Amino acid sequence: QVQLVESGGGLVQAGGSLRLSCAASGRTFVGYNMGWFRQAAGKEREFVAVVSRSGGSTYYADSVKGRFTISRDNAKNTVYLQMNSLSPEDTAVYYCNSAQLVVGNWSPLWDYWGQGTQVTVSS
Repeated sequence: QVQLVESGGGLVQAGGSLRLSCAASGRTFVGYNMGWFRQAAGKEREFVAVVSRSGGSTYYADSVKGRFTISRDNAKNTVYLQMNSLSPEDTAVYYCNSAQLVVGNWSPLWDYWGQGTQVTVSS
């Protein structure tokens, strides 16, 4: 079983930036696509971004495209999410997980989650 520890969240004003990190342990990190997902209060968890095993390919939800950048460091078993031009609509708890394509949608692969990291964007 893999352990996922997200960090880097906080309170930021609209237009600001944050960089999230997710450290994974307990499984061969390099063998998996890795993704970020988020869940706003009262809403279902949604896909944000995914990075391929090598880090060479990325894909983003339309809502964050052009503002967020996902990357990974396989030597450190860590995946990152650089978030720029944040808006109140980005307020959510952010989680990482391995991501798989299921019927055209990116979905979490593993059943277990870390504690997430809260991102709050004030207007």
